[in-house]
Amino acid sequence: MSNAVNRRWLLAKHPEGLPDSSCWTLDAAPLPEPGPGQILVKARYLSVDPYMRGRMSRRGNYAKGVAIGEVMRGGGVGEVVASRHPSWKIGDIAETMGFGWQEWSVMTPGQPGPDGVNRIDPSLAPIESALSWLGMPGITAYVGLIEVGRPKPGDTVIVSAASGAVGQLVGQIAKLAGCRIVAIAGSDEKLAWCRSLGFDEGINHRTAGSLPAALKAACPGGVNVFFDNTGGPIHDAVMRTLAVGARVVICGRIALASRYEAPDVGERFLGHLIVSRATIAGFLVFDWWHRREEALARLAAWQRAGRLRYREDVLDGIERMPEAFLRLFSGENFGKQLVRMVG
Repeated sequence: MSNAVNRRWLLAKHPEGLPDSSCWTLDAAPLPEPGPGQILVKARYLSVDPYMRGRMSRRGNYAKGVAIGEVMRGGGVGEVVASRHPSWKIGDIAETMGFGWQEWSVMTPGQPGPDGVNRIDPSLAPIESALSWLGMPGITAYVGLIEVGRPKPGDTVIVSAASGAVGQLVGQIAKLAGCRIVAIAGSDEKLAWCRSLGFDEGINHRTAGSLPAALKAACPGGVNVFFDNTGGPIHDAVMRTLAVGARVVICGRIALASRYEAPDVGERFLGHLIVSRATIAGFLVFDWWHRREEALARLAAWQRAGRLRYREDVLDGIERMPEAFLRLFSGENFGKQLVRMVG
């Protein structure tokens, strides 16, 4: 490791509208050294997720943003190559949401919360699963649907970005709860994947014409649970179809990435809410991190029983981190987007 350097992506500017590749610069720094109680981890997989758009903004957010010149925030999983911690040894596999867009990361085990370090057992699942269905996206789907959406047998559940990292899991969990599931996605191929997972119907929002009309045809009795991963026009259309007592889970707003810093202006639904007596709740998985072990145990059990499937989209090389992230906004990704380190 004496000649190794740490390639890392630094934030070069805050985006105005949609991010592009000029927002980051690839830097080469000396290899970091772990201090007492720390470990040095070499990345095997890094994650990109829609929430990172908020971390790039000048505006305040639910968590500290990335400053100009700082390493871009993000999760990762990798192998311990040096340890000064009594409970961690070389060869262990570590995962954290605080890894950053870099090849090497110094971690301090024992910290609580999402940036804490988790030991991964590679015999249970491929290690990249810790960034996918057996990690933050899986916890988001499980807790967001079960605790906020509160599905009941016979409910009609609509999931936007249904083939994505979270959406593909939400639909399957809702099916396990005895619900009827309608997928909204941006291609017929993605809808075919959703149907193979057990979704009952699908709507291609790019070709549907009138989205409100398509939703009413697919949900003649109204929508009982709306798991919203996109915001924007899809949100507006689904809000018109809510059944009495509906629950709306606001999980993401990737459709608004091009105007993230602007006011979120759309239709007003106060009249609809009076009629439907629906509830709308913002959902942030980090508020539910104390349920992490429960969620992962349930997800793992379903997967072992063949009742939970997933799709991942993997690019190779740290050079492709910005490309992988930007794919989220164009809809090019199919399933959970990951970057595999090479070399």
